[in-house]
Amino acid sequence: MLRYALRNLLQNKARLAVSLGGVALAFTLIFSFDAIVEGAQRRLTAYMRESGADVFVSQAGVRNMHMATSTLPAAVVEELRGLPDVDSVTPILYLSNMVEVGEGRHAAYIIGLPADATMGGPWRIAAGKSIPGRGEAIIDRVVAEDAGVGIGDRVKVLGHEFIISGLAGGTANFTNSIAFVSFEDFAQLRGGPPVVSYVLVKVTPGAAPEAVAARLEASTPGTTAQTRDAFARAERALVNDMMTDVSSIMNLVGFMIGLAVMALTVYIATFSRRAEHGMLKAIGAGNVHLYVAVVAQALSIVVTGFLLGLVLTLLLTVVVPIALPNISLAISAPSMFKAVGVSLVIAALSAALPIRQIASLDPAVVFKGGAG
Repeated sequence: MLRYALRNLLQNKARLAVSLGGVALAFTLIFSFDAIVEGAQRRLTAYMRESGADVFVSQAGVRNMHMATSTLPAAVVEELRGLPDVDSVTPILYLSNMVEVGEGRHAAYIIGLPADATMGGPWRIAAGKSIPGRGEAIIDRVVAEDAGVGIGDRVKVLGHEFIISGLAGGTANFTNSIAFVSFEDFAQLRGGPPVVSYVLVKVTPGAAPEAVAARLEASTPGTTAQTRDAFARAERALVNDMMTDVSSIMNLVGFMIGLAVMALTVYIATFSRRAEHGMLKAIGAGNVHLYVAVVAQALSIVVTGFLLGLVLTLLLTVVVPIALPNISLAISAPSMFKAVGVSLVIAALSAALPIRQIASLDPAVVFKGGAG
């Protein structure tokens, strides 16, 4: 029956190619949007993951950076520095604001870095300095190239002009980027009492970040201390919540396209061979055997379309960042498992209608020409 099912599908190679292409594109749509969301989440949490910090300390109740404000008294830095298992600390100032480059305005995370910062700076430098001095700024290379500016040109950050002293790589995504200025400049422009936004902590070798984070939070009232991974997860969860509705709609569209193409392909393949099915039933083949043939056809197309869609998406993860450097695509294990589940559902549903046709098939009618 399996050989019969495959031979049935291969009878019309042009139709099979079109069907496989449709299913592959449906899976590519599902994979691609998941990859875009995954890539965006990784870019938006890149600062946390690449900061070099083991623990992030913020204002009590603040567990992320996006759309958040954290303010801590400057004195907390020395308190944290003197606690057990703390190897080093780096305070930063943070604000979500606009960067004016050339004629354009770009949303950005603005980070104020101390001159002796050992953490929290750009993790990849394309050109220039890695730590900005007074009156200097480091912006993303893609943002600078889009605006036609470079090292030595001027950029406006926090409403003040700075000289571009460095170009960072990997700090831009499709919604915003990261710009770095000196801690002193940021504090002066911000005004008010001496404060910090976050304190990045490196624990001593061998110490468990989770235990140190719990100890830091208990020892410094008014703070929340999280490991780097926990901080990144909180940021990722916020971004995911913001994109859930759009993601669900796009996945539903891909599912419906795949189901429609799949169901039509299997139905036509089954209906066009009704005479053969009738002959098989007349010589003793049971409905179960024919059901196996139909399900085998559905699974063959779905599995092949799944693999083709995966290959196409992998190609997109390479090509898209080259053409659009501020966008990255990444295929995750949960996305793979979800696609496998969707493919099984599509295969089962697309085989349901042909199975009903076979169940009601009367061999006598077929031989009389009634099944045409």
